Amino acid sequence: MTVHTTRSALIEQGHWLTVRDCKRVLVVVHTVTFAQRLREVFELLETDLRVQLVFTAAPHAFGSGVTEFLRSLGITTVPWEEALRAEFDLALAAGSRGVHELRAPVVRISHGAGQIKLLTDVTGLAPGEHRAPGMLSRQHLLHDGRLVPAAIGYAHDRDLEELARSCPEALPVAHVTGDPCVDRMIVGSSGRDSYRRALGLADGQRLVVVTSTWGPASTFGRLDTLLPQLLSQLPGDGYRVAMLVHPNVFAGHGMRQVRGWLSCCQGRGIAVVPPEADWQAPLIAADWIIGDHGSLTAYGTLTEATMLLTAGSRREVSACSPAALLSAAAPVISPVYPLVEQLEYAAQLLRPGQYDHVAASLSSAPGRFHRRMRALLYRMLGLGEPARPPSVAPPPLPPDLTRWEIPVGSAAAL
Repeated sequence: MTVHTTRSALIEQGHWLTVRDCKRVLVVVHTVTFAQRLREVFELLETDLRVQLVFTAAPHAFGSGVTEFLRSLGITTVPWEEALRAEFDLALAAGSRGVHELRAPVVRISHGAGQIKLLTDVTGLAPGEHRAPGMLSRQHLLHDGRLVPAAIGYAHDRDLEELARSCPEALPVAHVTGDPCVDRMIVGSSGRDSYRRALGLADGQRLVVVTSTWGPASTFGRLDTLLPQLLSQLPGDGYRVAMLVHPNVFAGHGMRQVRGWLSCCQGRGIAVVPPEADWQAPLIAADWIIGDHGSLTAYGTLTEATMLLTAGSRREVSACSPAALLSAAAPVISPVYPLVEQLEYAAQLLRPGQYDHVAASLSSAPGRFHRRMRALLYRMLGLGEPARPPSVAPPPLPPDLTRWEIPVGSAAAL
């Protein structure tokens, strides 16, 4: 009998458990990105003796690394097939694949900075039908005409306005809960100096953070243009570089292949932050952020950093998303001109409050995600909330950047 089977049997046969009569909550994890967002939710429940959390890794094209990430948090999983057979009081998910098969009310959680990317699979759209962002689309919320989620948490009031056009059937179960990353970064912003010291930045050194989502229009998809500038045009003693690459890039291509493509960074002082690491502290510590239309670039507007965008197609971006607002306000980097000159020029152009409207578009309930989400979960479980407010901790201190650099001769090693 395997460990997974033993764990599943204990969940099914409650009389073997020490703590009994718990509400059972299934946490459905499709990808590492989804796991990082779901962590903000399941941690609201895990200290309650009235609640038993059960985790499963659901099938997904970018599911590589999920089980390992959960194991690093001390979490064991039950097989997806067994999770489908069991009954639960509630299920938490950030993705849509397969959740219609669950035997539990499903709470869908938004992930990323707003609803940025438009629906990619348009085969099910009627001619002239509105192309909505994924989690606001009928394709992601309905199955065979039936609304799947029992509740959906969105970050901003405008999401409900879009939902009224794209999938009005979901409006009765939609809730504006805010964004946990916004809240943590706001709390952590006062610790910028501590994050910079932890990253190993010397006095006078400046940090350039390069962010990339996944897909051909991403920074990583066009790295052959940007990387030579980072390698040859930044004086090594005055600048440090950290790359924040979307976990889907690692999951889609494989860790070894991604590191191989970046092997030219060996010994050059460029840190590649691993996909499971916390990305908020490097963003807060940055002097410049160079990014694309992905979520991390948009979250960068919450920091003191100077923003620059990489050139790329914005056709997959929702016109009312934070990414679209940022693309209309931030300067675009060019491969033609010296990188240092562009960084300094962008810093000179930066005005106080230049990106406040972008930051405000990330959440219409700043500082209130954990309270609102916990209230929603306990209401659905039919339990009274704990008699204490949920805490919002700042991002943890990161390791020294040298730990994430690719050493000479070890391009494929972590």
